[in-house]
Amino acid sequence: MQRQEKSFERVNQKKRTRAELLRAARELTEQGLQPSVAEVADHAGISRATAYRYFSRPEDLIREAALDGVARGIHVEISKDAGEGPIAAEERLVDVVAQVFDMVEANEPMFRALLAGSATGKGATKRGGRRLGWLSEALEPVRGDLSPKEFRRLVHALGLTTGIETFVVFKDICELDVDEARETTLWTARMLLAGVLASRKAGG
Repeated sequence: MQRQEKSFERVNQKKRTRAELLRAARELTEQGLQPSVAEVADHAGISRATAYRYFSRPEDLIREAALDGVARGIHVEISKDAGEGPIAAEERLVDVVAQVFDMVEANEPMFRALLAGSATGKGATKRGGRRLGWLSEALEPVRGDLSPKEFRRLVHALGLTTGIETFVVFKDICELDVDEARETTLWTARMLLAGVLASRKAGG
């Protein structure tokens, strides 16, 4: 148990360090600057060596900081009328997936640039994984209905419906317009949730 607690604390510390670097980068860019990784580290009060372990290139850091800024607008809407269970989970899930879709649409060039950097492997920057937290919170009303493995797998599967990757598939490959892409994205999220719950209820 002690080893697990230490591991958990290390993960939290990494998240805090990363958040501080992004905060410092936003502050500097909002001043009209184009800071280097070292300058961001100095502004955040974090060692330069540590900062370079998180971001090897300033463009990755600045882009991620901008993404972090717009992503802060995403929140899980909790409706008292929906109660608990599948109905509440579906309502919360659809709302979060819709918010993320709208955020991606509003910032499409930035998200595409971030995806390009990840796909080419030119940057060592890891994606923030914010969507997993949003989805987990949205699905909280049905957490008790699923095993930990099932819950985790559902969150990971729904991750495919929340991001620029979804946008690229529906717009570029399927050639859907924005409204069709949005509707299909929400439908996919609903069907994934309903299918997992139905399978669990049937003992599958």
